[in-house]
Amino acid sequence: MDRHHIEVDKDVCVGAGMCAITAPAVFTQDDDGLSEVIPGKEQATGETMTREALRACPVQAISVADG
Repeated sequence: MDRHHIEVDKDVCVGAGMCAITAPAVFTQDDDGLSEVIPGKEQATGETMTREALRACPVQAISVADG
């Protein structure tokens, strides 16, 4: 399976939460309401829901790189 490194840019994130709603196994929100990758999920497999979360982010704060 393809593996990807997932990051959320907290300087860009507005806390809409679409990623946590779309892919709750990978994303959550911190105490400030900003999205973050669940610890241990930074190197996720190429799941459809992770890619949907990337597309659902209204400010494109999520990046996914091969690796």
